[in-house]
Amino acid sequence: MSLLPETGRRIDEIIAATQAAGRMPTLVAAVVTDSTLAHLTAAGDPAGADADTQYRIGSISKTLTAALVMQLRDAGRLTLDDPLDRHLPGTPMGSVTLRQLLSHVAGLQREPDSEWWERSPGVDVAAFLAALTPHKLVQRQGRTYHYSNLAYGLLGAVLHRVTGESWPALAGKHLLEPLGMRRTTYRQVEPFARGYVVHPWHGTLREEPRHDARAMAPAGQLWSTAADMATWAAFLVDPAPAVLAPTTVDEMCTPAVIADPEAWTRGHGLGVQMWRRGERVYVGHTGSMPGYLAVLMTHRPSRTGVVAFANAYNMRGLSIAELGLQLLTAVLDTEPAPRPAAWRPAIAPPPDVAPLCGRWWWMGLEREAAWDADAERLVLTAVDDPDTDSWQFTQESGDRWRCHTGFNNGETMTVQRDAAGIPVALDIATFVFRRNPD
Repeated sequence: MSLLPETGRRIDEIIAATQAAGRMPTLVAAVVTDSTLAHLTAAGDPAGADADTQYRIGSISKTLTAALVMQLRDAGRLTLDDPLDRHLPGTPMGSVTLRQLLSHVAGLQREPDSEWWERSPGVDVAAFLAALTPHKLVQRQGRTYHYSNLAYGLLGAVLHRVTGESWPALAGKHLLEPLGMRRTTYRQVEPFARGYVVHPWHGTLREEPRHDARAMAPAGQLWSTAADMATWAAFLVDPAPAVLAPTTVDEMCTPAVIADPEAWTRGHGLGVQMWRRGERVYVGHTGSMPGYLAVLMTHRPSRTGVVAFANAYNMRGLSIAELGLQLLTAVLDTEPAPRPAAWRPAIAPPPDVAPLCGRWWWMGLEREAAWDADAERLVLTAVDDPDTDSWQFTQESGDRWRCHTGFNNGETMTVQRDAAGIPVALDIATFVFRRNPD
């Protein structure tokens, strides 16, 4: 699926102008629509214009670390509310939880030690843990958003301790290989773009070192390409259930904390950054490592995303996040709305579910119950207000159901029957819906 010509021209213009003003040796961008790389553009060094050229993606690596944690949670091997001490006994900040680490509200300082880890050779997990002190806690735990690379080093150590496997091995086996992301690697593999710092006065380039972060790798080690990051963007908007349940990705993409409480334009989920622009919420992550900048940003309702890489550490006049916002907004403002999926005949509901379908009333408010065979859920939709959220229930046992969306998320529904066994009411969290409005 390709972009409209005017959309492609607008993306090309943004990238050309940003590369020139920002003084990037190379600036590459890709647009993803409906799980397809729909447009690729580049400015600067033509050697970096290939969708197969690697760049260092920095903290976008954190989104993969978070996905690995969620896989283990779904498998029952840990819970998000586990204190760190349960998996790393003796850690001086052992009371912080995995959920707090994922969403940057654990109160930890930003970096692991006094030497800038991104530009220094890394240490192994044992040395990393041995260097921890109680002084790493610099904010009130669980209260304030404070971005922390250290938090993701600790999550990587938890993954290693729980599974006995290294973070690179876990990422490869459980994410990269199943999704076919063969050009996303722990260390650089040719062809890759060299990374630079641009001198502020005379515009010369200084190539930056490419260290192995080791214990801090879960915070920002990976190298990837426009094609592979397009695959990862597509996964965030349309997850592969064999890799991670769509409901789990939804959970990751739900705000856990607002980063700017006065404006509500930035937030963080479980491993993903969030930005609000008008009525739209974008989900993804930025990244930087010495010599590199990167951004991955998606609009999940429209199944649209953008990826951009630069092989310089500093960009004049614009942040990499703002570039992502410009690109994604330009696509959404220009492209037509996605064509609705074609209607297909449905599969009949199970015999015990069919009597629950139809209209139900509570306090004069009407809901229609319908069976979603693909999701195996009973969906109750407001009849008079289509903008009101639907309630989606799964059957737990017999007449007991559990809601997974909207106002009643987490609440139970109990089917009430008459003497003949016919359903006459739905008790949803004590709100009793009946077959007539009386």
